[in-house]
Amino acid sequence: MFLFPTPPPYDALEWAKKSFNQRAKLACQAWAVQGYGSPIGAYIVYALKLVFYIWAWGFFCSFTPGLGAWDSISWWWNPVAFQKAIVWSLLFEVLGLGCGSGPLTGRYFPPIGGFLYFLYPGTTKLPLFEGAPIIGKRTRGILEVGLYLALLVFLYLALVHPNPGLNEYLPVIIILPILGVLDKTVFLAARAEHYWVTVVVFAFAGNWIAGAMAVQIALWFFAGFSKLNHHFPYVVCVMASNSPFTPFGWYRKAMYRNYPDDLNPSGIAILKARMGIVLEMGTPIVLLLGCVLGSYDVIVIGLALMVLLHSYITSNVPMGVPIEWNFLVVYAGFFLFGMNSHVIPFAVGSYPILAFIVLVSFILPLLGNIKPEWISFLLAMRYYAGNWACGAWLFKGDSTGKLDQLKKTSAGVYKQLDRFYPRNASVGLLSKVMAFRLMHLHGRAFQQLVPKAVDRSEDYEWMEGELMAGLVLGWNFGEGHLHNEQLLRSVQAQCQFEEGELRCIFLEAQPIGKSTQEYRIFDAKKGLLSSGTVDVRELRKLQAWPAH
Repeated sequence: MFLFPTPPPYDALEWAKKSFNQRAKLACQAWAVQGYGSPIGAYIVYALKLVFYIWAWGFFCSFTPGLGAWDSISWWWNPVAFQKAIVWSLLFEVLGLGCGSGPLTGRYFPPIGGFLYFLYPGTTKLPLFEGAPIIGKRTRGILEVGLYLALLVFLYLALVHPNPGLNEYLPVIIILPILGVLDKTVFLAARAEHYWVTVVVFAFAGNWIAGAMAVQIALWFFAGFSKLNHHFPYVVCVMASNSPFTPFGWYRKAMYRNYPDDLNPSGIAILKARMGIVLEMGTPIVLLLGCVLGSYDVIVIGLALMVLLHSYITSNVPMGVPIEWNFLVVYAGFFLFGMNSHVIPFAVGSYPILAFIVLVSFILPLLGNIKPEWISFLLAMRYYAGNWACGAWLFKGDSTGKLDQLKKTSAGVYKQLDRFYPRNASVGLLSKVMAFRLMHLHGRAFQQLVPKAVDRSEDYEWMEGELMAGLVLGWNFGEGHLHNEQLLRSVQAQCQFEEGELRCIFLEAQPIGKSTQEYRIFDAKKGLLSSGTVDVRELRKLQAWPAH
C-alpha cells in the first residue's frame, strides 16, 4: 500500500518471542524477496527532498547576478554555481537533512535529527578527547551549541554572497574542525571528507578546479578500492532485494544461490559486484587519463561510466539514502571534467594545498583500509563496501525504557512508528533491520557472538547500533564507531543499567591484507566480557542465520 509497509510473511508479534536463531532465519528469508518493506510513500518523501535540495541551490545561486534562473541550466557551469553547490551541500548535511534522514533510516517522527540535537543543550555527544576539561564532556553545552550556530550562520553568509571567497570560507574552515573535536558526530555529519576538504581547496588553491578534481578522483577511486573484498557481493544482494525498482521476485531470488535455503551471493550477484568495482575505479582513472592526454573523447567515456555508476547506485535507493550526495557527485563530474577538461587534476599551484589534498584524500583513506579501527569509514571513503564496523545493542525485557532519561528530540523507533501503524506492523517492519545486518557477510559473525553475549536471546530485544546512534546522537550514516564503547559509557553514565540489562556486541571492519575481524562484547555495568577475532573465511561458509 502507498502508506503502509509490506507485511512480512510471519506473525510479527510471535516472531519477537522467538530465539535469535529463529528470528534471524525468518527475517532474512523475508528480506531476500521483500527488502525492508517500506511503503511507496516513503520514496516520494525522498524525491521531494531532492527537488527541494536542487531548488534551494538555485535560490542561493540567484544572489549572484546571472545565476539561478530556471528557464535555462546554462548557469550550472559557472564556477560560482559549483562553489555554492558544495557549500549548500555541506549546510544541507550538517543540518541533518541529507544522509541518515527519513523513514528509510529509522526516522519517522521527526524525520530528522541533526540540528534538532545539535542546537539542544544536554544532548549526548562524542568528544574526540573524552573526559578532557571543557572539550571532553559527554553532553552538549553552550560552547557546542554556540559554535554550531555560528557554523550555520557563516555557511548561510557564504551562500548569499555574490562571489564568496577566502573571507567567507575561512570561518567555515576553522569552525568545523573545532566542532569535530567537541563532537565527532557533527564533523562526520557534514560529510567533511568531501565538502569541507573542497572548501579548503576553494580558499587556498591557486587553481581550485584542479584541486576539486583531485578530491573527486579520490572519492571514486577509494570507494572502488575498498570493495576489493568478499563483502561487496553481499551488499549487491541486500540492495537488489530492497530496491523499489526491482519489484519482481524472480530477479531478487536470482541474486542468491538457492532461495530460500542458500542466501549467499549467486554468480549473477558476484558478476554485478565486479562490474560495479570496475565502474567505480575505472571512472576516475579514465577521467584523469583524458585530462592528462587532452582527449575529450576519453573524458566522454569516463563521464558515461560515471553516469552508469551513479544511476545504478541511485536506482537501488540504498539504506542511508545518500541521494543528494549522488546528484552532487554527478554534477561535479560534468562540471569539473566535462566543462573544464583543459585543467590538469592536482595542478593546484600550491605545494601546501597539494600536500593537504594528498594527506586527507589519499593517505588517510589508504590508512583507513589498513587500520580501519583508527579512521572513520567516511574519512576512509569506504562507502557501501559491506566491510564496516557495526554493532548490536541487546536490551533485556523492557530495559529500553531507561533510554528515556537521555535528552533527545526523538522517541524510540517503536514509539515513532506507533503514531502511524498498529504495533504488529511496527514490529514487522523493524524485524527487517536485524535482517539487514545479518544478510551482510560480516553479519554472519553475530551467529557466534550473540550466544557469547547472552544466555537466552529470546529475553533480549535487538537494537541495531546505527539506530541506537541515531536515537542518542541525532545522526548516523553507517559509522559503527559512533555506537561503540564511547557511546556505551555515555549512555551508562546517564541511564544506569543494571548488570545483564544491556549487552553490546561491537565488530570492527576487516583490515586489508587480513582475514579476521576483531570483536568486543560489553555489559553496560560490568564492562568488557569478551574480545577476540572472527575469521572471514569461515563466515563465507555460513548462511545468514545459525544452522541450529
